[in-house]
Amino acid sequence: MADEIYPLPRFHFVIDWDGTQIGCSEITGLNAENQPIEYRDGAYEKFSMRKMPGLQKFGDIVMKKAIFASNSDYYDWFSTVNMNTSDRKPVTISLLDEEHNPVMTWKLNDAWPSKIDSPEMKADANEVAVESITIVCEGMEIEVA
Repeated sequence: MADEIYPLPRFHFVIDWDGTQIGCSEITGLNAENQPIEYRDGAYEKFSMRKMPGLQKFGDIVMKKAIFASNSDYYDWFSTVNMNTSDRKPVTISLLDEEHNPVMTWKLNDAWPSKIDSPEMKADANEVAVESITIVCEGMEIEVA
């Protein structure tokens, strides 16, 4: 009962892509949309447009993580993309509770990297170097535990 009183924090999550868990500092773009189709039905008794569900559209997911000298996972996956071909992988993003159990899960189907952003470099900065990768997918399943 006490678990239902407090909302979940957004900082406790895990990413699994193709069986490998990776850590990152930020994920954005987890959204899905049913695009409406508007049409005029001649037999409709009201003089207005009708709307019905059309194609689904999924957002581009951006993941940001710190750069480590021994980790090139983003670049290795990005290098597999060529004209009309890509190494599509399942990607699972899970929001976790205090016991590290998934409470909400986003499963990205046929995901592949479309863009990599390298960090800005600045001689007088003392922040961690953060890279980001943009992933596109052809489907998303959202599960609530």
